[in-house]
Amino acid sequence: MLERLNSESLPHLPEDVEQPAYDRSRVTPGIVHLGIGAFHRAHQAAVTDLAMAASGDLSWGIQGVSMRSPATRDALAPQDGLYTLALRDAGPDGRPREQLRVIGSVLRIVVAEEDPQAALERIAYPQTRIISLTVTEKGYCHEPSTGYLRWDHPDIAHDLEHPDRPRSAIGMLVYGLALRRERSLPPVTLLSCDNLHANGDTLRSLVLAFALRVDVALTAWIDKNCAFPNSMVDRIVPGTQDDDRARVADRLGFADAWPVVGEPYLNWVIEDKFAAGRPAWDIAGGASFVRNAAPYERLKLRMVNGPHSAFAYLGSMLGLRTNSEAAAAPALRRYVDDMMRLEIAPTLRGIPESGLEEYRLRFLARVANPALPHRTRQIAMDGSQKVPQRLLAVIRDRLRRGDDFNRLALAVAAWLHYLRGHDELGNTYSIQDPLAEALAKLLARADVAAAASAPSQAAHRRAMVLAGFRPVFGDMARKPAFVDALAEQLERLRTLGVLGALEALERDAARQSEAPQAVPAA
Repeated sequence: MLERLNSESLPHLPEDVEQPAYDRSRVTPGIVHLGIGAFHRAHQAAVTDLAMAASGDLSWGIQGVSMRSPATRDALAPQDGLYTLALRDAGPDGRPREQLRVIGSVLRIVVAEEDPQAALERIAYPQTRIISLTVTEKGYCHEPSTGYLRWDHPDIAHDLEHPDRPRSAIGMLVYGLALRRERSLPPVTLLSCDNLHANGDTLRSLVLAFALRVDVALTAWIDKNCAFPNSMVDRIVPGTQDDDRARVADRLGFADAWPVVGEPYLNWVIEDKFAAGRPAWDIAGGASFVRNAAPYERLKLRMVNGPHSAFAYLGSMLGLRTNSEAAAAPALRRYVDDMMRLEIAPTLRGIPESGLEEYRLRFLARVANPALPHRTRQIAMDGSQKVPQRLLAVIRDRLRRGDDFNRLALAVAAWLHYLRGHDELGNTYSIQDPLAEALAKLLARADVAAAASAPSQAAHRRAMVLAGFRPVFGDMARKPAFVDALAEQLERLRTLGVLGALEALERDAARQSEAPQAVPAA
């Protein structure tokens, strides 16, 4: 049995494995990170590692907070916080290649559910200057269609009653900041790295809303002393599998209980609005500081996250295991390519067409990376939190301009179709979504409504019920063009299957291109 990776292993690693280029014994904590999963460890922790090496400023060590599961803590504690980042792609010959780097920026991890006071004390630590988050969209306990805090969320209701043992990220932040205020500690930056529209602004509004219920004076203190920069992160990070662990161990000569696998590509854009300094993330590569992150976030949500979800839902329905398999299916690739080119790109005004084309082609190459199998069902999780910003926001823009959006409507229909819990091969799966119970009841109501309608009205009635689910769709049920398009695409998926629905879309496009164009009046 191989020895575990730890600090004593570093001098014995192979020469082709990169390792921390600084004295880890001199690193002091400056960042607290909530939600220390694979995504954080593949981008922020990795870039912090490089930044400390490049700048010599070792005051940015990371104290991780796992909100629920002890798994990451249990894996990394015996390894002194060390873990391996494996960046995988295909070489010119098409064969997989992999670059390994041991990351040293994570110092220790606590589990909030086991010891909430320890997590609060990390936030209230005098040297803490940045509190960052990757808790996924559902971790913000807000309504996706409006962005408002859900006061009926069980964790939010619990946290208002139990300030000494909060469960939610929002409660944890507010009570931790309350401790900083009581102790007259310096300002801090709260940095969301999740795929949310205006993630910094969203986090600020949720924190202030919760703080207002706790203490008006605390709300004023947070507003004055805390910064909430918006940010955008783009790197594909699949879940680690057992064969990844075995392959990494074989290369290292040591066992790593939880390596992280990702693609070499990384784009991290952050608004340069920090209350108490920041690491040199920019000089280390992979991060850029800007005045306004909104254009970058909009581009990524629409030209990466939306198409990624479309591949995942339709690929899952076909029984495809990974998004790279989905991207290799000609009909699926053509569909996503057309959706990006014809329906999404025109909503991104101000970006040159050549830049959008390069971005689109690069995304299609990234998702097709055969060395990085990203499971469709992992991407398909938590759709109720993702669909509003990834797809519905684009549809709203198309509706305002009177443009067609049939391909986008198919992607939304694919999510709803996916919620049935079985693919076209007869395989069943569980729906992982914070609104899973409500969505199951919604689907049942839609089926009942369709069955009670005349055959010619059944599809439209089903779509009306589904589009009336306000937590996801907001007021979209009041938009007849959307309901009509959703009804048509849902019915095609139901009766024709995925490939039949894609073929029908292509026939629609062919008919439109052959239709005579209106001649402008003289």
